Amino acid sequence: MNINDCYNFEDFRKLARKKLPSPIFNYIDGGADDEITLRRNSEAFDSCDLVPNILNNVGEPDLSTTIFGKKIDMPIFLSPTAMQRLYHYDGDKASARAAEKFGTFYSMSSMANTTMEEISNVSSGPKLFQLYVHKDKSITDDLIERSKRSGFDAMCLTVDTLVAGNRERDHRTGFTTPPKLTLQSLISFAIHPQWVFNYLTHPKFELANVSKKTDKGTNIAKSVIDYVNEQYDPTMNWKDAEYIAKKWDGPFALKGVMSVEDAKRAIDIGCTAIMISNHGGRQLDGSRSPFDQVKAISDAVGEKLEIILDGGVRRGTHVLKALSAGAKACSFGRAFLFSLGAGGQHGVERLLENMHKEIRRNMILMGCKSVKDLDASKIIFRK
Repeated sequence: MNINDCYNFEDFRKLARKKLPSPIFNYIDGGADDEITLRRNSEAFDSCDLVPNILNNVGEPDLSTTIFGKKIDMPIFLSPTAMQRLYHYDGDKASARAAEKFGTFYSMSSMANTTMEEISNVSSGPKLFQLYVHKDKSITDDLIERSKRSGFDAMCLTVDTLVAGNRERDHRTGFTTPPKLTLQSLISFAIHPQWVFNYLTHPKFELANVSKKTDKGTNIAKSVIDYVNEQYDPTMNWKDAEYIAKKWDGPFALKGVMSVEDAKRAIDIGCTAIMISNHGGRQLDGSRSPFDQVKAISDAVGEKLEIILDGGVRRGTHVLKALSAGAKACSFGRAFLFSLGAGGQHGVERLLENMHKEIRRNMILMGCKSVKDLDASKIIFRK
């Protein structure tokens, strides 16, 4: 199989599994505890059905929407994901270039392996910066100021990672950043010589946006769980979020909102958007899926906030269902990380091309000329 033979999520996943050492693959693939929420994130879309209209003279449907003050060419974009250098040596640069080519947002994690300044030099497309609040407050302020100077269009604050979820696969595989050889991982690295060669012959692994402030996770190998628990501020609260929103002073979202109550409060602190997300099922196992919550949150605040569904999206029909339930757009992480691991920039482009085709085709089949036509009349939830 090569990247051009990948037609869906599972194809990219299988190819990435062949190319990536086990600790790296399982870091993408895994979730918290029993991974119930991880599975539910996608299964939730099966709890409802689309209702098409016929003979609507659709022609060429308009897939575009506007989020964070930017018009994008299709209603899905790349979620902020950490350490993309592990999946392909081009990492965030490959993802940013692919997103720009397809006219949609690239999102950068605080824990990226490329600096925001470098990304601004390689992509002029719309860009979102994702912020983690560290115990060292100077890191937070530095990231906000640099995001402004680097021309990022929007910011989101991740609020569901005050402590790390219990990701048991990482315990079993001995996954750390930067990677280190352990008895568990040695064989897997040995049978993936191309990955090892690329890892060793390209720029050194580092958490580029924070490496000048802390050497943990860059020069000192850490498990992701240990890094989160040592570095992130577990006392973060609504006042901190409001401070960040005001300091950023632009399009701003909370990422990790799952309740109507919190969505309403997000408006009060100055958010322009929320990302309904459970961190890809990697934090609180047993929690609701984002799609389970979209309709209730949209009914409550949809006129006042841009609602983005983040998590579980595997198909174009998932995007149509999310928009029909009240979301303005969707974002996804695992799907593009597998495509990045499977084929670098070309892999991400292949995924976005597939998604664009699926959304376009299914909108025609739905009788929708525009994403604005995807409303509550287009979806029925099963009882």
